[in-house]
Amino acid sequence: MANFKDLDALLQKYVDDGLPGCGMVIAKKGEVLYEKYFGYADIENKVPLEQKHLFRQASLTKVAMYTTAMMLYEQGKFLMTDPIYEYFPEWKNTTKRVVLPNGKVEIVPVEKPITVKNVMNMTCGLPYHAILGNIPVKNPTAESMRHYLDPLIQKGKYTLREQIAAMSQVPIAFEPGTRWLYGFASELTAGLIEAVGGKPAEKVIKEMLFEPLEMDSSANYLIGDMGERLVKNYCIKRGKKLGEEDALEIRDDSMMVGPLGTVNGFSRVVTNPSDYTHLIQMLANGGKWKGEQIMGRKTIDLMRTNTISQELIDEDFSNNYLCGYGYGYGVRTLMDQYVGHHNGSLGQFGWTGGSGTWGEADPSEGTSIVYMHNLQPNLEEYHHLRMRAVAYACLK
Repeated sequence: MANFKDLDALLQKYVDDGLPGCGMVIAKKGEVLYEKYFGYADIENKVPLEQKHLFRQASLTKVAMYTTAMMLYEQGKFLMTDPIYEYFPEWKNTTKRVVLPNGKVEIVPVEKPITVKNVMNMTCGLPYHAILGNIPVKNPTAESMRHYLDPLIQKGKYTLREQIAAMSQVPIAFEPGTRWLYGFASELTAGLIEAVGGKPAEKVIKEMLFEPLEMDSSANYLIGDMGERLVKNYCIKRGKKLGEEDALEIRDDSMMVGPLGTVNGFSRVVTNPSDYTHLIQMLANGGKWKGEQIMGRKTIDLMRTNTISQELIDEDFSNNYLCGYGYGYGVRTLMDQYVGHHNGSLGQFGWTGGSGTWGEADPSEGTSIVYMHNLQPNLEEYHHLRMRAVAYACLK
């Protein structure tokens, strides 16, 4: 049986092999079983990584965002069957892109409107648009999205609501609900939170979730000294490999992280393993945190229920990193341990982030695991799957 010394050795190896720094917290039923930090928050100035340091969450933001959305759902603020045009009227005349047998593309009206469910489970037909740096755009729908977003980018500053309005003009990639496609559904979910919450989604998430969970170092925007505590934003230089001499560079991320209202669209969470464990522990323990019921247990069960067919899993949601999982509302959920090479429990759920963050809750045992590093590309398949295997093997 593995033990926490094996986990120490693995995380130290990550750093020895060139990872700037990483941190991890494992907890069970309110008790922290393991918490360690390795490497540096700032390599150049030899600043050791500590509990206080913060990480960019990128898509691990989704666990917080979709949890908040589900809390609003259980308050009766919306139904999964609601057409999204009830909240964004400009989406009433959605069109879709159809490729005919001869290869010709036609733009036609959708047969059924996009619903909240399609947004919550990523079946609304919009990918992410590539807008940063020189990222190539390969998906024709993403290319179309960029066309409509360019005027906002040229304007220099745009709100989430402006972004959602612009994207309403884009022909979606397929009939709603018929395929799974990761992407702009997150912005639509944030917009839904904003619409029914009556204030910026970032503030709704903080007030409904982070504050009750005592997550003082978590927000979708920088507050107080959070900017000073943020780890450096390291990237691997083009043509280099992690661990090679002079392989890392620091990139400016001011377009993605900043004070409230300074980031275009919807800004992602900044937090650390210690703080985010509060959220994942709440989800792992039936919605309770320190004796307080933050969220309904049955709502969590709904959130982590697979919503896509085996056909869609095979076609759209299957690779070495995702195998064994289905997809619920904003989270993946473990359905097959053998297929997923996963030594955890069926039904555990969570997500990952493009900067190297990962979190998973296991309601069957009240266990949570949160791991974080910040690096692009994040090399998640190498780091996360090894960490996951050792971490679960350490649990009695």
